[in-house]
Amino acid sequence: MTPSRRHLLLAAAGLPLLTACGQREGADTAGFQGVDITGATYARELSLPDVDGKPRTLAEWKGKVVVLFFGYAQCPDVCPATMAEIAEVKRALGEQGDKLQGVFVTLDPERDTPELLKAYVANFDPAFVALRGTPEQTQAAAKEFKVFYAKVPGKAEGSYTLDHTAGAFVFDPQGRIRLFTRYGAGAPALAADVKRLLASA
Repeated sequence: MTPSRRHLLLAAAGLPLLTACGQREGADTAGFQGVDITGATYARELSLPDVDGKPRTLAEWKGKVVVLFFGYAQCPDVCPATMAEIAEVKRALGEQGDKLQGVFVTLDPERDTPELLKAYVANFDPAFVALRGTPEQTQAAAKEFKVFYAKVPGKAEGSYTLDHTAGAFVFDPQGRIRLFTRYGAGAPALAADVKRLLASA
């Protein structure tokens, strides 16, 4: 099975879980393109160091819509495509672009060095932030967000890829988790959701 196919399957498999566990009873889901997980009992907290070793939390981005994605720099398809979409949405927002914060959390701290991550996110947008914890911190963060990831051995000795949940988490300007966007939904769908969240702030 190709990496792309595995990522798509993981995204599809995780969607019912996110819908069933996260959606608040009676929540207004009309109008959103992504999966409304308002009121979820997960994906509420994040505390990880950035590439300079500075501790970062979701609270510091209040006032902005945060799009948070778990991935790894050597990902061949899903990760760069998702980050490119977030950057595209930011550009499409025009003057409101500074109200969108892209955050990339590496699931591969062994290979994703601070220098590599800094260059990786800057390639999409200089204002995007990369977070890199220890393996233990990474595991804890993934558990909090119900993100699955696992190493898949490569052909060369010691090489590997990662299977992981393919989708992003969206927080409103008040810092509340609101949406899960599936990989492949496209930039226009995400842009519509971001605009709605900004308008309701």
